Amino acid sequence: MKILAIETSCDETAVAIIENGQDILCNLISSQINTHKKYGGVVPEIASRMHTEKINILIEKALTETKLSFKDLDAIAVTYGPGLEGALLVGITAAKTLAQTLQIPLIPTHHIAGHIYAHFLDPSPLPHTEEHKQPEFPFIALVVSGGHTNLIKVKGHFDFEIIGHTLDDAAGELFDKAARALGLGYPGGPVIEEEAKSGNKKAFNFPRAMLKKGYNFSFSGLKTAVITTIRALEAEEKEINTADISASLQQTISDILVYKTIRACKEFDCKTIVICGGVSANNAIKTTFADETTKKGYQFFSCPKILCTDNAAMIGAAAYYNYQKFRTSNPYIRVNPNAKLC
Repeated sequence: MKILAIETSCDETAVAIIENGQDILCNLISSQINTHKKYGGVVPEIASRMHTEKINILIEKALTETKLSFKDLDAIAVTYGPGLEGALLVGITAAKTLAQTLQIPLIPTHHIAGHIYAHFLDPSPLPHTEEHKQPEFPFIALVVSGGHTNLIKVKGHFDFEIIGHTLDDAAGELFDKAARALGLGYPGGPVIEEEAKSGNKKAFNFPRAMLKKGYNFSFSGLKTAVITTIRALEAEEKEINTADISASLQQTISDILVYKTIRACKEFDCKTIVICGGVSANNAIKTTFADETTKKGYQFFSCPKILCTDNAAMIGAAAYYNYQKFRTSNPYIRVNPNAKLC
């Protein structure tokens, strides 16, 4: 089953063609980061306009690269939410048009489900040289990105139970706001990760809110602590060591994410942890997870960077397993910027 997938939830225009939920025939991404960087964050109107400019070009390029035609496609998949309303509308309009014209199923796909199903894709080049190992159910998924920090028990295909979520800022938002306060630019995650490489992660003892209380997250206090520290140093005319602050912040976030995820694994009787979303591309966070899960005897899965950030391949994978389970198509799907996973 060949699925052409479209993802336009935020600031990446992405198109992919996925076969049987696992094989990536192509995965194209047009990033808008350089455009939004000058504004210090994503501007929704600009994002929508840029999606409109790129979407048809990427669809044509995907078919050209795979040497396929429209008649070779078995279904269209598209992100319907959550995300920016105008950005989502561009993708859904293109997907509806294709599905209706080709008279093939249209599979609406939740963005967070896409991140989880990135782990079911085989990232190795075709033809595969070895079998791709997929996480076994049940497992705990940590979805951590600019807009989401969720702990989810995945009991089977499209059988989700949300056990924790952020009460305020998501981890990715914290990185962005801290980077802005430090004058490091946007997006915050990559620049703080780079700055942290030369820093002392024990230089600042930032708070770890709600660490042992439930499975929800709260990063607003950590954000305030970082900004207060910077302002205090400025007021005293002391040197602001951006490397030390970045390293300490990064380690604090890692500790919170790892501690809660491993504790959830133990309580909900799961042997496997997967991390996904843009923040999971952070190598320091991956390393902390890998070290701690090895010590505790859990299986740990992470994705290559291109499958951590927003992409259409993950949407195609999720759509495949959705369709295999429910056999449903919805040509009348509407944009849902605040869509719930379950």
